Amino acid sequence: MNYSYWELKEWFTNIDFTIVGSGIVGLNCALTLKKKYPKANVLILEKGMLPQGASTKNAGFACFGSLSELIDDLQSHTEEEVFNLVTKRWKGLQLLRQNLGDKNIDFQQNKGFELCETEIFFEACISKKDEINKLLQPIFKEKVFSESENTFGFQKIHHRYIVNNFEGQIDTGKMAFHLLTKAQQLGVKILNAIAVESFVESGNLVEVKTDKINFKTNKILVATNGFTKKLLEEEVQPARAQVIITKPIKNLKIKGTFHLDKGYYYFRNIDDRILFGGGRNLDFKAEETTKFEQTTIIQQSLEKKLKEIILPNTNVEIEYRWSGIMGVGFNNLSGQKKAIVKQLSENVFCGVRLGGMGVAIGSLVGKELAELI
Repeated sequence: MNYSYWELKEWFTNIDFTIVGSGIVGLNCALTLKKKYPKANVLILEKGMLPQGASTKNAGFACFGSLSELIDDLQSHTEEEVFNLVTKRWKGLQLLRQNLGDKNIDFQQNKGFELCETEIFFEACISKKDEINKLLQPIFKEKVFSESENTFGFQKIHHRYIVNNFEGQIDTGKMAFHLLTKAQQLGVKILNAIAVESFVESGNLVEVKTDKINFKTNKILVATNGFTKKLLEEEVQPARAQVIITKPIKNLKIKGTFHLDKGYYYFRNIDDRILFGGGRNLDFKAEETTKFEQTTIIQQSLEKKLKEIILPNTNVEIEYRWSGIMGVGFNNLSGQKKAIVKQLSENVFCGVRLGGMGVAIGSLVGKELAELI
């Protein structure tokens, strides 16, 4: 490639820290490094035009686990592990709000609602409500879960909801924009449309090979979540999430974040529209991919549930469809839900496997990644 002396000197010489990935983890890592080492030369490389993966392609849920999900986690994790997972998610959300301000991310605490398709499932969850509330009491100081009537007129579900009184929602486009702006204001260099293909440690330096240029850096920090396997041998499985969003709907009364089918489906209101995602449990194997595509089976399922359950008496059109790539554990076994934040060698570090909870824990994982140095 044809690079000038100026370009090479300014962007690819004397780099202290190279971060791979400009999502929520990578940007928070850069912010923490700049606060710790104000004079450091910090470079972020991003393979997409915008942050790829899930940071700007998620549903914008400021959540930490529905009641059924936490009950499910207790089947394979200890109470202490589940308590620690929720603590990290809640701390991460507070850090995100603190860093950027509620207005800049359009944070709203409209509560979360879990919809149950059968009475048996509802009763099974409610029977554990007090136990889970007691477990989470030290974190929230109040009861997290309660019940309410079906006030939004959903069909084909149990007539009562399980309410999460602390769940909220954000605008993830605004979040990413303000994180990028903040990082650039601190002097972080961000290059887009450049993919890291490999790297190798050589003495005190790391030689980085990209699809555009090769260069050397003092340290490399990998924040690629669902795409981690392309660079590292870590236990991270890509998991695609497909999302649809409607055209604006007149007099839309639905407000909040909603979970259906153990959280495998989720929807919310945004700008007089309904955003609806999920369904990867219909074909787990096919969704273990890094391809940004949609599949007929999941798209049809989303449209059917949208029409029959969420908006049964409304003429609704889909305006946008997309998918995001999460990074999850290989299974739901103990420890696999925990993010991987560790030093891999003298000059190589990673903060990956956010388990579909990037909005909640991304800020904290980025901070912890930077603090390893």
